[in-house]
Amino acid sequence: MFRGRAADRVPALLAALALGLIAPLGTQVAAPGPEPAPVVVAPPAPTARPVVLTDLPVAGPEDRRVALTFDDGPDPQWTPQILDVLVKHGAKGTFCMVGAQMARHPDVVAKVVNAGMRICSHSHTHDEGLPSRDTRTITAEIGDVAARVPGTPVTYFRAPGGNWDQQILDSAVAQGMQPLGWAIDPRDWKRPAAAEILANVEKHLHPGAVILLHDGGGSRARTVEALDRLLPWLRVQGYVTDFP
Repeated sequence: MFRGRAADRVPALLAALALGLIAPLGTQVAAPGPEPAPVVVAPPAPTARPVVLTDLPVAGPEDRRVALTFDDGPDPQWTPQILDVLVKHGAKGTFCMVGAQMARHPDVVAKVVNAGMRICSHSHTHDEGLPSRDTRTITAEIGDVAARVPGTPVTYFRAPGGNWDQQILDSAVAQGMQPLGWAIDPRDWKRPAAAEILANVEKHLHPGAVILLHDGGGSRARTVEALDRLLPWLRVQGYVTDFP
């Protein structure tokens, strides 16, 4: 069957066939599959520290990121309106929610999460006397918000009224939350005119600033109007919104 040089190659061919290095005659050889997709590992969350964060850590004056935060919601009337303005302008917002309000309006909470925004704990009852409470109460107040959104990271805590003490700082950090304050408070909770809210932010704006606004606690019509004017102005000035 094999003669000459062909016969000399028979042992090598049989060995290759036995090892699977070549396919038998008539075998369909499958084309190589696509390369597996690279595994993308999310960067670890920043380690919480018992220090109140008022500014984003920016690389310099050209790093024009700012953070918009909204307190005391969710509110069934005003939170969706603020959310609509953020989505309209492609902006990011962090909603510092009160657990008791979340219990009343879980559908609004879901809208915020589904829009890709972040949730920050603002305690269960918005008790501005929280520093005077016992350790067990403080722990429960801080952790309540995260317990209401299982599967959604809640990595920030803002003390009601901005009333901090060491015990609150330590309790927040122990629960994996960075204490979050603010650098700019345009006092929209007093319901000034939208132009006044806007002027206050513009006056104090700087790279990295955490801006305090409100979506709960009463009528926020003027905050909604101010936000709708603020976001285009920020873009013109070269600023972008980011999460804390």
